[in-house]
Amino acid sequence: MNVIKESLTEDMKLRSMFRAQLLSLVWILFAIVILIRVLYIETIKHSYYSSLADRQYVSNGSFSFDRGTIYFSDYKKNPISAGELVSTYRIAIDPVAIKDVEGVYKKLSEKVSIDKNIFLEKVSKKDDPYEEIAKGVKEEDINYLKYFKLKGVTYIKDNKRFYPQGDIGAKVIGFVGNNGKSVRGQYGVEKYYNDILDRGDSSDNINFFAELFTDIEKSSVSNIDKREGDIVLTVDTEAERFLHQTLIETKREWQSDVVGGIIMNPTTGAIIAMDALPTFDPNEFSDVKDPSYFSNQLISGVYEMGSIIKPLTMASALDTGVIKEDSKYTDTGSVVVDGRKISNYDGVARGTIPVQDILDHSLNIGIVHVVTLLGRETFQKYFKSFGFGSETGIDLPTESSGLVKNLNSNVFVDSATSGFGQGMAITPIQTIRALASLGNGGKLITPYIVDSVIYKSGDVKKTIPDEGIQVFKPETSETITRMLVHVVDKALLGGSQKMDHYSIAAKTGTAQIAKPGGGYYDDRFLHSFFGYFPAYDPKYVIFLFHTYPKKAGYAAATLSDPFFKIVKFLISYYEVPPDR
Repeated sequence: MNVIKESLTEDMKLRSMFRAQLLSLVWILFAIVILIRVLYIETIKHSYYSSLADRQYVSNGSFSFDRGTIYFSDYKKNPISAGELVSTYRIAIDPVAIKDVEGVYKKLSEKVSIDKNIFLEKVSKKDDPYEEIAKGVKEEDINYLKYFKLKGVTYIKDNKRFYPQGDIGAKVIGFVGNNGKSVRGQYGVEKYYNDILDRGDSSDNINFFAELFTDIEKSSVSNIDKREGDIVLTVDTEAERFLHQTLIETKREWQSDVVGGIIMNPTTGAIIAMDALPTFDPNEFSDVKDPSYFSNQLISGVYEMGSIIKPLTMASALDTGVIKEDSKYTDTGSVVVDGRKISNYDGVARGTIPVQDILDHSLNIGIVHVVTLLGRETFQKYFKSFGFGSETGIDLPTESSGLVKNLNSNVFVDSATSGFGQGMAITPIQTIRALASLGNGGKLITPYIVDSVIYKSGDVKKTIPDEGIQVFKPETSETITRMLVHVVDKALLGGSQKMDHYSIAAKTGTAQIAKPGGGYYDDRFLHSFFGYFPAYDPKYVIFLFHTYPKKAGYAAATLSDPFFKIVKFLISYYEVPPDR
């Protein structure tokens, strides 16, 4: 019996020792795992958590964020910041950790304006380890304070979106808004490229201790599929600034409701400048009372453009061969089409005249004659090929496709009026895209605003312009260009705008503004102006418009001066060599 008891006791001892050894082994393995994870986080993940610490708010209900930079450029292709993050700091204290209250206050007050009574009140809250005492402190002031290693004082970085150019290019850039939990691009490039610019907010942050026990493989490849980067625009800062100032002067002089303009490379579609008024300062967007100011009228606004459309009608006829550059027609001053009377701007019958006069003197009856020769179906086919009624594909949000039901109408008068720019409403970006085909050899190109994306990985994705769609023959482009140069040299304001050393192809437009309930105002007009140069190898196409200019007759009077100011600026700024 004693032998059995001794055997059982020995067995129990062995089992107990085994359990103890096993438990010790488990704890050792657990400690090794923790040690490995700590080493992993402190070495491999050090930069990640360093960045995380910069981004993280300590106070409840607040958040920080990171976001890519948006750049304009200059004529040498140097990047110029248009949208960036700037850092300010909040200062917080831990009342329990502060022993020298007077000393800490004195040192802080050297760089930060802090009411002493408020500071003393906060430092007395010994049961609260976090009390904010200052916000919006500059980084250089924080660096100064950090040098003194003030015990109980914490500095928390805040990031804020800042737009160095102010309202210059605001319609293109847009802004960043937040809902109290996260930020997102609103309008413009900020919205269209939000997925590239966005780099998350504090809601995406991973807790240090949660990371410690997270599967290593999963944590190391998190966010691997997201391509974050900076955006470089095709927009030139100085060209944008000059266009902006020109629009301000034009609006001030003519008291226009809306005024806008685009400068584009007619061969590639790269947008050099784009702006419209009224506008806003994206740094102060919350102060804007009318949200329509945020919209980019050049992309989403639709207008009846008037006589700047006539060169497209003429080019269509030249391309089919129904007229030639030296053709003539009989102008009757007015004509009734499908029961509707159409007249020249002055109602004057000019008799038998060259078709060049249709463009020189902007004759509606001449365009009716041209559309008649083309035929309704052929005319509509050409105008649809110019992109009217379709989005251009520009990389900006909320683009409109326009209102062009006249181009699907079986009634001839609808085509006749569309031929001189009335009865169909199109966007400015559609307009400049179509008009660029007159000078670039007859190609419909895709306009674009982003030159390149610079990814965080270091990869650069460059925008490659498309080859364009051939909408009419290169010979047609050369002929219509020659006719538009004649407009500037001989007809526009009596030929006073002719430039001796530069060939400019251009056309003006004046259109009645449609009433909301139908019909047209008798005293409200839209003025437009487009042109390109050097005419036979154009590098720049310019489009300007404004609505309801006061005490003004025709576009030649209100937009010739702004147009040629821009031309002369571009010649000087880009050092464009003479072409004649």
